[in-house]
This record gives sequence, C-alpha cells and structure tokens, in this order.
Amino acid sequence: MSVEPQSGPLGLDVVGLSKSFRGRVAVDRVSFRVAPGEVLGVLGPNGAGKSTTMRMIAGILDPDAGTARIAGHDILTARISAQSALGFLGEGAPAYGDMRARDFLAFIARARGMPAKDIADAVRRAATDAQLGEALDRPIETLSKGFKRRVGLAGALVADPPVLMLDEPTDGLDPNQKIAVRDLIAARKKDKAILISTHSLEEVETMCDRALIIAFGRIVAEGDLGALKAQARDGLLANLFRDLTLAPSAEAA
Repeated sequence: MSVEPQSGPLGLDVVGLSKSFRGRVAVDRVSFRVAPGEVLGVLGPNGAGKSTTMRMIAGILDPDAGTARIAGHDILTARISAQSALGFLGEGAPAYGDMRARDFLAFIARARGMPAKDIADAVRRAATDAQLGEALDRPIETLSKGFKRRVGLAGALVADPPVLMLDEPTDGLDPNQKIAVRDLIAARKKDKAILISTHSLEEVETMCDRALIIAFGRIVAEGDLGALKAQARDGLLANLFRDLTLAPSAEAA
C-alpha cells in the first residue's frame, strides 16, 4: 500500500523511498505524509525497515529511489535546509559520551546555527521537557540507558524544529517517564508534524493519531489504529498484530 502524499509547507512528505543492501530490499517504495498537528506511528516488527526509512528521511542514508521533503525542503536537493527543519531521535540515541549532557545540547544548538544568546535558554527548556534533572551536568557515558534516551530526546527538541522524528522515544524509560514523554508529545504536536517509530501497539494507541504498518520493507496497512485492528482477521495483518502485541520493548529495526 503506497499513496502519493500531497506537498505541504511545514509537514513531512515521503515519496517512494526505496533502499536495498547487497541485493536485499530493505525499503520498497514507501510513501506517506505527516501533517502539522499530527502524530503518525510507524509500526512493524524488527527488520521491517522502519529505522532504514528514518535514516533516509534524515539524510543519513541516500535512497536508491524516491525522496523526502521536510517542511518543504527536499532531502536530496536541499539537505542542509531539510535537516535544519528536523529534530531526530535516532536508534540508540547516539551521543558523545565524554561530554556533559548540557554541553552536548549546547553543541547541537550551535551546530544548527542558533544564536549564542539563545542557546542557554534553549538547552534549559529542552532539558526540562525531557526531565533530565541533575543528569544535565553529568557526562553522558555515566548515565543510565533511560537518561541517555532522554538526552537524545532533548537534542531533538533543542532547536524547536517544525518536524520531529523519534525512533522508540520511550525505550528504556520507566512507566512514569513514559507518561511524561507522551504528555510532552501531545503538547508539542500542536504546531509540529511528528513521526514515531515503534513496535508497541500501546505506544501508538496512547500517542498517535493514526498508524502505518510496515512489513518486509513495504507499507501493508495505514489509517486509524482502531480501524486497522478491526480489519485484522486472518493472514499477514492478523499475524503482525499478534507479533506486535507480544513483542517486548526493544530497539526498532
């Protein structure tokens, strides 16, 4: 299932993205749109192609075909502008371990061209939103997995971009922290287009306006999660819902 998205000035448009590795198709003509004010959840089992799709959208991987437009900027022809409009929490929340979280967030803000006079306030807001607390002044390598995840989330938020793309944003968090992240996303979606990758039905049900299901690199279903669950009777979609229901929380594939 692949629908040509309509262009929009502030949202995220993904058009026919495809990627193969050594002859194996990882992502196959994936297209979708996330409008401002909307949270789209991308569901799929490990190895479905979710993270590969996100890396192409972020400009980390070049697609074999297709493109993505972030706030109207094409990731292939205007990469810097596209990346400047995107806040990305990637798989594993990569960061410089020897830096303090505060310094890492300031580094991100400077790299994104934020005026020096605005950086301290931007770091403070992002750290508060991500509930970093005292971890803000500790080296990242000394933090727990959950706090490292929250540093990555703060990094995605610090420049206040119009599009957020979050790969497993609540992975490694305790129940109270998960609730806080869900509340944060609900508050931020008012003026942002937000894409969340997960294989947790619970996360989609609590955070997302609609869902997109990927399997074997292709979109196999898209729409309101309640309607998708009602459609799941037999075959591939039913099996996917069973696997997603039983799957433990882990990193996206």
